[in-house]
Amino acid sequence: MTKLGRRDFLAWLTGLGFAHAVVGEPPPATASAVRLFLGGDLMSGRAIDQILPFSNPPEIHEPYLHDARDYIALAERRNGPIPSPVTFEYVWGDALAVLAAMRPEVRIVNLETAITTYDRYLPKGINYRMHPGNIGLLRVAQLDCCVLANNHVLDWDVPGLGSTLDTLRAAGIATAGAGPDRATAQAPAVIPLAGGRRVLVFAFALADSGAPRAWNAGDGRPGIALLPDLSPATVASIARRAAGYRRAGDLVVLSLHWGGNWGYAIDEAQRRFAHALIDAAAVDVLHGHSAHHVKGIEVYRGRPIIYGCGDLLNDYEGIRGYEAYRPDLGLLYFPTLDSLSGRLLRFDLVPVRRCRLRLQLADADETAWLHAVLARESASLATGIHAVDGPMPRLVVETESR
Repeated sequence: MTKLGRRDFLAWLTGLGFAHAVVGEPPPATASAVRLFLGGDLMSGRAIDQILPFSNPPEIHEPYLHDARDYIALAERRNGPIPSPVTFEYVWGDALAVLAAMRPEVRIVNLETAITTYDRYLPKGINYRMHPGNIGLLRVAQLDCCVLANNHVLDWDVPGLGSTLDTLRAAGIATAGAGPDRATAQAPAVIPLAGGRRVLVFAFALADSGAPRAWNAGDGRPGIALLPDLSPATVASIARRAAGYRRAGDLVVLSLHWGGNWGYAIDEAQRRFAHALIDAAAVDVLHGHSAHHVKGIEVYRGRPIIYGCGDLLNDYEGIRGYEAYRPDLGLLYFPTLDSLSGRLLRFDLVPVRRCRLRLQLADADETAWLHAVLARESASLATGIHAVDGPMPRLVVETESR
């Protein structure tokens, strides 16, 4: 499929029922439904930081490459020239039109990049940072919450984390999963909705994602919210914490950075843990991430479990070795929940491709590949995934488990 023109794109959006947003009229909505946007790992350091209006020095501290601009060269070698500097809108590409059309009430991503100019890095092999002057990259997408419990937010040590928190706060973007002490790191971001409703966003990481145990926040010690394990005791601790914040009408999103970078397998312990969070902690959405590619989706008791969102933004275009996983492809996740019961009403997935350091709508072949993989991996979780034909194919998750 060739790249769609505006007319075809509008036709596709009309099929979704949301084209009004693109042409200036609000989409149809009901008071009892809340639509979320959930994004995977947003890595805006290295090459992306270099092409934006502001940038840190290009020196990086990796075993094989020592200049962030080398990642630009790799991407250009694969897909063609990349302009520089670019606008903040450039990197989001087609995703901004999709967001405008879908009109999610809450937008949540896993920010896996420190926002800082601090120069003291932790020697851990890969370090991501974005210049604070580039905060417009997050603002232009109208993000409501950046979850920070991951294995890169402290790449530039405690001052880098402090700069990240300060920059996001000044931009009006809530955070969860990291802070100056344990209580703050484990507290939820509170996103207000119309009518006094709220979305509570809790964020945690596990050590198997690469998050160092030394980063765990403590009493008076900055860091991230790191879970010790997937045990019933950990579930009970999360349940107590959620109950302490939750009030009638709130929806709870739990964002979890877990597992390795590659591989589709979902450990049975992970699945038991996800189910227990819904059963015992009344979690409405589990937003999982860490793997660089999409993983299976499950609907359990009417609640969506995303075991791995895949990456949202990165600079991996020219890296070889994992082509079988198609890491250039990803999804934008749009679950719609009943605001009274928390049950999943609808779950749209919009396929995208990362090309020339920006997001493009996936073509028919790319969408078919994503559908085949996601349907295969979700079938073992008793969840169906359907492709919807039209000028722009999309995927829809069955709202009831089989």
